[in-house]
Amino acid sequence: MVTTDPRARLLALTEERGVSLAALSALIGRNATYLQQFVRKGSPRRLEERDRRTLAEFLGVAEAELGAPDFESGQSTSALHGKYTSNQDWLDIPRLAIGASAGPGAFSAGETPVGAFRFSSRWLRGQGFDPAMLSAIIVEGDSMEPLLRDGDEILVDRTPRPLRDGIHVVRVAEVLLVKRVQTGVPGRLILESANPAYRPIELAPGEVTVIGRVVWKSGRL
Repeated sequence: MVTTDPRARLLALTEERGVSLAALSALIGRNATYLQQFVRKGSPRRLEERDRRTLAEFLGVAEAELGAPDFESGQSTSALHGKYTSNQDWLDIPRLAIGASAGPGAFSAGETPVGAFRFSSRWLRGQGFDPAMLSAIIVEGDSMEPLLRDGDEILVDRTPRPLRDGIHVVRVAEVLLVKRVQTGVPGRLILESANPAYRPIELAPGEVTVIGRVVWKSGRL
């Protein structure tokens, strides 16, 4: 049962989505304690329309669940598109608290979800993706610039399939890397960077564990 109290509903949504109130406060351009005060102390008494809309869009719920007045309760979570789409039409892909180095290398910090990217289930199906095999991680370093920049987030498809040339996340000696994998040399894998300042890495297939293929990226302009 969904609560009608927007404060309790917001708190429940943060737990469901694995995102903090501080992170959501930053999302709407507020100080880190803004939504904590809204939830715990009732200040502000009501979210501003712009803040409420941004949060509803990110969390994938109707604005009414976050306290929209009755005359707005029919609004979409995507007001720009004019029609509310139920959560069944959207799927959350976990964002993991690990980074794939696009530089000299970084050790994995574990695989704890820190949030999610929400995608249209129709779009995912159209791309041939199995949502259960997708996860998002952050790019660290500059070796894949300008294709992938430090801080970009990438969607990794972990579906088992024959390896082919392309951008992949791989593990080499417990280090996660994002590289262009070339398979044209018999008995060898070539890990190439987009940045010409970095030399290719040539390894035997047994020295490389392919985690998945990079199929999408998100980054700041």
